[in-house]
Amino acid sequence: MMNQYALGIDIGGTSIEYGIVNKKGDVIKSKDFPTKKFPTPESLVNEIYNDLININEFSSIIGIGIGAPNGNYFTGHIEYAPNLSWKGIVPLKQLFEAKFGIPTLLTNDANAAAMGEMVFGNAKDLKDFVTITLGTGVGSGVVVNGHLVYGHDGFAGEYGHIRVIPNGRKCGCQRLGCLETYCSSTGVVRSIQELDSENKPFSALSSLENPSAKDVFELAEEGDLFAEEIVEYTAQILGSSLADYACFSSPKAYVLFGGIAQHKGDFAHRVKKHLEENILIVYKNKIDIRISSLHDKNAAVLGTAAHVFWDLLQLKIN
Repeated sequence: MMNQYALGIDIGGTSIEYGIVNKKGDVIKSKDFPTKKFPTPESLVNEIYNDLININEFSSIIGIGIGAPNGNYFTGHIEYAPNLSWKGIVPLKQLFEAKFGIPTLLTNDANAAAMGEMVFGNAKDLKDFVTITLGTGVGSGVVVNGHLVYGHDGFAGEYGHIRVIPNGRKCGCQRLGCLETYCSSTGVVRSIQELDSENKPFSALSSLENPSAKDVFELAEEGDLFAEEIVEYTAQILGSSLADYACFSSPKAYVLFGGIAQHKGDFAHRVKKHLEENILIVYKNKIDIRISSLHDKNAAVLGTAAHVFWDLLQLKIN
């Protein structure tokens, strides 16, 4: 029987990646681009189509899965994504179907990452967990009894936009104090300027022209006291917030995905400590903090591909 493939596409605030994936989770072909390369969604659709039209596997692609910020599973639209330059409502599912002539589904990027973890990653043994994506923004994919939670309108799980600091930092969604303004990579960078600390003037961060979240975590490992404060501050806000979030779905684990989570330091342990210090007693010592095993493989690409096989063919992934 001819192999069947899914085209998985991960749209992020910084980069876009696609991959052709088989039912075992093998990525046959992949490519990535900077998100800013595409001024319109149509330019993205055309670029991917032109990349793939002449490859042997093209005729065996049975569906397209897309993970995107504010991706609405029910409508196929990206709706008012704060971290994308495409504003308003973008009918991305319809654009891909019109160009490729292949069934397409769209979901939130964090939901796609959760699906990837459940099928191919560190949540294979779980039916109740939450994936927390720590990238340009903060997203969450909520799985309850083995099913993604979408809510009535497709927007359940926008935990990055739960306000954790009253009248706090201005968010791209135009509200104040959202979690992603503190615990995303951009939030970590904002902490460099906004945290008050007697160690700040002596930090190596002050000598860097455009310091990144990666710089903060690397300097913290080297003993830079101000960088350590930022890492601890970030872990404290995230851990405390996850303690509150446990009341919603009582997950067995939080799976942290993204560059911050993957850093070789003790960030996950710090998050766990603050989670346990702040959690309701009935949930104490019941919730794991796990790190994604699919970071280098792109859980969102694998997740959207798995979603295609499940939703369009109702196949079991082995």
